Amino acid sequence: MNIEIRTADVVTVLIYLVGMLLAGFYFARKNKTTEDYFVGNRSFSGWVIGLSMLGTIVSSATFLALPAAAFILDWRQLSVNLVVPFIAVIAVIIFIPFFRRGNLTSAFEYLGDRYGQIPRMYGTVSFIILQLIRMAQILFLVSLVIQFLTGISIVWVIIATGVFIGIYTILGGIEAVIWTDVLQAIILLLGGIICITWIVWDVPGGFSAIIEMGQSFDKFSLGEMRFDLNERTFYTVLILGIINWLGIYAGDQNMVQRYASAKSTREAQKATLLYSAIALPMWTLFFLIGTALFVFYQVHPNAVISQLESDQILPYFIFSELPPIVSGIIISAVIAAAMSTMDSGVNAISTVTVVDLMKPWLSKNKSDQYYLKSAHRIAAVVTVLVIMGAITFSQIEKESMNDISLIVTSVFGGCLMGLFLLGFFTNKVDGLSAVVGMTIAVLFNIYLGLGLLGVLPEPWIIGVHSYWVGAMVNGVFIVVAYTMGYIRKGKRKKDLTGLTIWNKERIK
Repeated sequence: MNIEIRTADVVTVLIYLVGMLLAGFYFARKNKTTEDYFVGNRSFSGWVIGLSMLGTIVSSATFLALPAAAFILDWRQLSVNLVVPFIAVIAVIIFIPFFRRGNLTSAFEYLGDRYGQIPRMYGTVSFIILQLIRMAQILFLVSLVIQFLTGISIVWVIIATGVFIGIYTILGGIEAVIWTDVLQAIILLLGGIICITWIVWDVPGGFSAIIEMGQSFDKFSLGEMRFDLNERTFYTVLILGIINWLGIYAGDQNMVQRYASAKSTREAQKATLLYSAIALPMWTLFFLIGTALFVFYQVHPNAVISQLESDQILPYFIFSELPPIVSGIIISAVIAAAMSTMDSGVNAISTVTVVDLMKPWLSKNKSDQYYLKSAHRIAAVVTVLVIMGAITFSQIEKESMNDISLIVTSVFGGCLMGLFLLGFFTNKVDGLSAVVGMTIAVLFNIYLGLGLLGVLPEPWIIGVHSYWVGAMVNGVFIVVAYTMGYIRKGKRKKDLTGLTIWNKERIK
């Protein structure tokens, strides 16, 4: 469904987009080495990194899919994020010092130091696949909004948006990514606040009426408080959150690259605490927007709503209810949410491809300029792949995109979280033990994935919800790898100094 284009909205969005493009060209002049391109010469303050983390992790899936999930169901998917403050404390105390040691650039350099090259390659490839899927999903979501604004075919919107984001990311490197993420995080917060304020203003009785009606429809529920592997109960989603956020804080390249870009360990720790302090209230805000939208359309019925997909409801409200310029600011916020996640992902994939694949394997002993030019080319290829993935998303049937995101993370996430945690917290697991555990866990992951797709005969399928796959795969890895490590305890020869919490002499 097309909405009438308003000149003021278009101008507002264009001003924002031109600003982002100019930032890319500005920072392109500063990228003389791979150290500049990948970590900004490790010179950023904590508040800059913290807001950049916020812009990266809080994507257009936040701005569109979280309100959609709250609109059609309740707040149960917020449970995924309730653990963030607790995981952040662990990251500050344990994870960040590990990644700050030795001027690491990639999270997977640690896996190489700890276990050897096979786990490092597995981590790198898994990260690349997951990031490509996530970025394609996010590009598709933001393209829905732009399609509403322009009426242009979704395919052409995806192509144009992807190319635009790719240009300033390819040119500007991590400095462009971080500084534009800061601005995008601020715009995102502003957009959310404007949105909820406007809805509350238009509902008779205001905020108290939204709370009262939301409660009457059980819209604030965090899910059923029972343990059931086959349902999205509170405990199912909470455990998924623990697995998901441990994986992000302990080994997601987007986070680790920001740890590495800070000018000191203390600044990296400040950044993580700042991000974690803002992120949970922000997610809550967007669930509240979804509930408020539900109440709004109960009070002001609109036949169009029943014709829309859940992820289109907030964009429809923005275009149909908000005045020009205000709606333009919120459109910019939605676009900003996608851009901040996509630019980080493109740069991160470029980084790990050069650092973890090219330097040790594919193109050894080349000049720094060779690797810098390769990083630009890789970023361009990644942009094309993401555009193709987003077009694929636009052609398939789906639930709320947030639901798809959770399923993808569980099914394709593999045992990365287990690899990092066993590396940090135990001396017993050596490289061979990790490889054996990893192999069995990946085979188990494939088996569960085939079951979810319905490929296997019914008697062979384990009846668990797809959300549990990540927890089960990581659990299998931890049990197998630790058992193998215990059996091989007399054969371990690698010096683990500085690589576990029990051998911290080299961690600074």
